[in-house]
Amino acid sequence: MITPSQSRAARALIEWTQPRLAEASKLGLSTVVDFEKSRRQISDDSRRAIQLALEAAGVIFVDENGEGPGVRLRKRSAFTR
Repeated sequence: MITPSQSRAARALIEWTQPRLAEASKLGLSTVVDFEKSRRQISDDSRRAIQLALEAAGVIFVDENGEGPGVRLRKRSAFTR
């Protein structure tokens, strides 16, 4: 599952606001804000919805590999903003 910092970094890469992510993931804005600020635990389903929305926009999530989790973009031709 993605981390709050991965979500923030992913949004920055694709130039999305929190309201845009909330809309794309079909979640409330407060859920996205609270998740990204680590204010509260959100459900696994909500976390998955955030991840799927960002992946659909071209983000690739990199799992923990000894250096920590991360994000990167798919090749530009493979997605649109």
